Amino acid sequence: MLSKTNVFLIGPMGSGKTAVGRYLSRLLDLTFYDSDSEIERRTGVDIPFIFEKEGEAGFRQREREAIEILTAMDRIVLATGGGAVLLPENRRRLAERGRVIYLETSVAQQAERVKQGRNRPLLSNVDTTEKLEQLMDERTPLYGEIADVVVSTDGRKVRSVAEDILREIDPAKLMR
Repeated sequence: MLSKTNVFLIGPMGSGKTAVGRYLSRLLDLTFYDSDSEIERRTGVDIPFIFEKEGEAGFRQREREAIEILTAMDRIVLATGGGAVLLPENRRRLAERGRVIYLETSVAQQAERVKQGRNRPLLSNVDTTEKLEQLMDERTPLYGEIADVVVSTDGRKVRSVAEDILREIDPAKLMR
């Protein structure tokens, strides 16, 4: 792919990837996808069920397949799961097939955002803050490795984050 007509959002859970992605897709007139939602649609079950039956390894395999398919599409905004960067092939596909935007957030902000909302298997029966810190330590270098743009989401509204992203990328290049 010579021109990158896709926008891929990466970052930890609770960083706002889905909300920002939806908003950004409307601004750019691109189709929005969420890799976790796509996995649920394809399997007919929710992510916690997949973790329960297949473990994290089974989920990561399904995530790898979804990212392969989604990143091969054109003119999309994709919100990935927080752990999508764990597999080298996912990082390679994301970096090669689109503009990668890392939505950076603090552990404190994550903890506040994930305490409400859907069930998150990696946070079940653990100290949430401790687990989020561990995940941040493991994943932050991987996010940074492939990010074209880094935008902080702490204490910010979706619109403000999306406007920052638009300032950092050249939307005209996405329209080719």
